[in-house]
Amino acid sequence: MSLKIRLTRGGAKKRPYYRIVVADARAPRDGRFIDKVGVYDPMKPKDDPARIVLEADKIQAWLAKGAQPTDRVLRFLDAAGLAKRPARNNPQKAEPGEKAKERAAKRAEKAAAPAEDAAA
Repeated sequence: MSLKIRLTRGGAKKRPYYRIVVADARAPRDGRFIDKVGVYDPMKPKDDPARIVLEADKIQAWLAKGAQPTDRVLRFLDAAGLAKRPARNNPQKAEPGEKAKERAAKRAEKAAAPAEDAAA
């Protein structure tokens, strides 16, 4: 059974509130879970200490048992010093696609043509 430490959504419409839970990876997002290990309230200001509340001892115990945190939860754990999040970098993601490169080349040609006519 693979375990995940993940967020489960609660709260009203447009007013999210998340519990940080340990659940079987096959269980639905807001469905059955094994243990509640914290809460996350995104409506609170970023500097509010009650925005993210973690039960460190429970989380460390579940990590020792092999539970894998999701990306968002891993960010919380890294900020709290409970787990290390490796840095990611994908420089090709920001690179424009083939069609965008073609359009940019055509724009550059059109801009260069009037400049040549004016110089001549």
